[in-house]
Amino acid sequence: MDKLKIIFGYILICLIWGSTWIGIKYSVEAFPPFFATSGRFIIAAISIWIIIRLSGIPLPLDKKSFRIYFMLGLFSYTIPFSLVYWAETVVSSGLGAILFATFPFFVVLFSVIEFKEKIEITKIIGVILGFVGIVMIFADDITAGNNTFWGILAILTSATIQAYMTIYIKSKAGYLNPIAMSFVPLILSGIFVFILGLLFEDISPENFTTKGILAIIYMGIFGTVIAFSTYYWLMKKIDVVILAISTFITPIIAVYLGWFILQETFSNIVYFASALVLLGVLLANFKGLKNYILRKK
Repeated sequence: MDKLKIIFGYILICLIWGSTWIGIKYSVEAFPPFFATSGRFIIAAISIWIIIRLSGIPLPLDKKSFRIYFMLGLFSYTIPFSLVYWAETVVSSGLGAILFATFPFFVVLFSVIEFKEKIEITKIIGVILGFVGIVMIFADDITAGNNTFWGILAILTSATIQAYMTIYIKSKAGYLNPIAMSFVPLILSGIFVFILGLLFEDISPENFTTKGILAIIYMGIFGTVIAFSTYYWLMKKIDVVILAISTFITPIIAVYLGWFILQETFSNIVYFASALVLLGVLLANFKGLKNYILRKK
């Protein structure tokens, strides 16, 4: 029974995170990026608060925890998610998911810097392949004033920041409950991004759509609360290397959903370059995956 739950949970996070890129696309078609982002955060925070109250999960409010909450709020939610939401106004959902799949080898790079881990040849090859793939994706858009270029750069910057925060959480926030750890940062980020929306965006009610509203609700409850809760539960059940492979599956789901639902298309160069990026990410994590398989045998 536990094995079935693990399989179901793994499939669930792949499907949810693969679909969130379309959810973002729908939400930014109806709302400006800051308002769409803040709506997702506030809905997720309310949902987590209900879970905390019903399950009795402790919520540390000491000075050390608040420092961590502030870092998470700014660098795990506010900045990276705002970048992704803005990028989705100029970049397709499938390409966005593929670019964000560079996240694992940014984690590898920061792990080397922070924990002085040894760099294996597969990691070096993986990073080189990933870099070549990204350059190929950039190639047609490296022109001054091209919004697609800035959208690609925004997603890569978001992945880099999230990767650094993964190392930060690993080293600083291990004592916090995964669900409780998200509540305060989501509230802080939701309020801050909402204020940014009031200051810099023009929200027009005539642009509101049922599809956009449902997308924000979906992103808050499924894309944030359910997906992250399942992800943290799986971390206790299976090897983190196997869990990281979900990062390779998510873009494939996103690309096919984008093609099927949004009729998105890519050039052959982008398909080839995307394959290089995903192969690079896989090679960067090759040793960990190999060690896991050997342990199982």
